[in-house]
Parts: sequence; structure tokens; C-alpha cells
Amino acid sequence: MLMLRGKTVLVSGVGAGLGHEVAAAVVRDGGRAVLGARTEANLAKSAAEIDPGGRDTAYRSTDITDESQCEALAALALERFGRLDAVVHVAAWDSYFGGLADADFATWQRVIDVNLLGTLRMTRACLPALRERGGSVVIIGTQSAIAAPSQVQQAAYAASKGALTSAMYSLATELGPDRIRVNTVLPGWMWGPPVQAYVRLTARREGAPEAEVLARLTERMALPELATDGDVADAVTFLASDRARAITGQSLLVNAGELMR
Repeated sequence: MLMLRGKTVLVSGVGAGLGHEVAAAVVRDGGRAVLGARTEANLAKSAAEIDPGGRDTAYRSTDITDESQCEALAALALERFGRLDAVVHVAAWDSYFGGLADADFATWQRVIDVNLLGTLRMTRACLPALRERGGSVVIIGTQSAIAAPSQVQQAAYAASKGALTSAMYSLATELGPDRIRVNTVLPGWMWGPPVQAYVRLTARREGAPEAEVLARLTERMALPELATDGDVADAVTFLASDRARAITGQSLLVNAGELMR
């Protein structure tokens, strides 16, 4: 059974990594994917790879800090497919590093505007369509929101995603009467383009084999390999589907057992 047959899923933040994998999983599982991201060329490339005929995808360049652009992306789902059943929030600013001592709080504010408020803007834009028949909101968080990050400092990113996890509880209560479920997926280290780049650059900086750098990450896992972008995408499609119809206000770690709660 295709979990998302007949459903339309909006995916923000579609690029070369997790966003692409989520959109691909939506189409694989029988759904239609509406893709959003700031760079139209990335959207076109992703859509062509996922759905060469263009039957099951649509896309629009979208900056989630702009409310009107969020509304336009939600409208595209209705224009093209006549319904919207789920929204998956992958879009985020995750490239600002550092902790408190060296914090540039102006940059922190911009990170929060994208990761927290941008996600809420996009959710609100989707509410009229989701309220028609109920549906699902899936937020991509991070393991770093609930535990000290390992290897790299991303305090602003972790704080903004932690705020989203807290917001999830209020949203699940507020939107539950409309049969709209709200859940969060918390990835740890995911084997995909960003982590591959980290391993490659760290190995080059240390003059060490890439396998050694990867082994340092993997040794902390209960399972003997990292989760992949595809593993996270599979968790997302489950939460977006009717198979998770009684699940709301929950956070699911997808991290190969690095952290257990």
C-alpha cells in the first residue's frame, strides 16, 4: 500500500539533501509533492529528478521569511492539485556556527526568523487548506535541540529548533480540533551531502583518512552506521500519512541510537 496515495504534501527547503529526499519519498509513496526553496534552479533540478514527467510535482521559489511567498506556495498546491494534506518543514538556516561567548546576536535573530518564525509563517499559510479535511504538519528539528551537540557548536540553530519543539506542543493542542496533527522529527548525524562534506573537510584538515573521521561519528551510535537522509525522509512520510492518524505532539529521534530517551 502506498502510504500517501492521493495526498498532496508541501515540502519547504528542497535542495540537494534532506528536502530532496523527503520530496522523492512523497512521490515514491504515491503522493504529489509541492516543492519550495529560495533557489529556483535547485527546485527545477530536484523536480526533474523526482518526477521527470512533471505529473506529480510543482514548485515555486519561496523565502519563508516572506509571508506573501509562503501564501503563494500554499496556493500553488491548491491550484495544481486541488488539495493540501500535509506540510513538511525542512527549510532552515544551519550554517551559522559558534556558541555564546562569540555570539553575534543580530545573526541569532536572523536564524530565529528563518527557523522558528519562518516555519510558523509557512504553517499558518497552509492552515486554510489543511482545515478542509485535516492533515499533518511535520517539523524537522535536530537532536541538538534536546542534547548538547557533538563535534560542532551551533547554539543559535539548536536554540531556534528547540523553540520549534516547544511550539509544537501548543500547535498540536490548538490545531487538534481541526484534525491537524503536528509532530517533529529530530535527526542526529545524517549521512547525506552536509555530513559527507563535513567528513571530507575534516579529513583534509586533519590529514586523516575519511573512514577514520566517519568512524569517530559512528562509534557513538547503538547501530553500526549513521542514519541517512532517506531514513529521516521515511520517518517523515509515515508521520504525514494516515498510518500516524493518532500521533500528535510527539518528537521522534532518528539517530541510529546515539541518544536515547
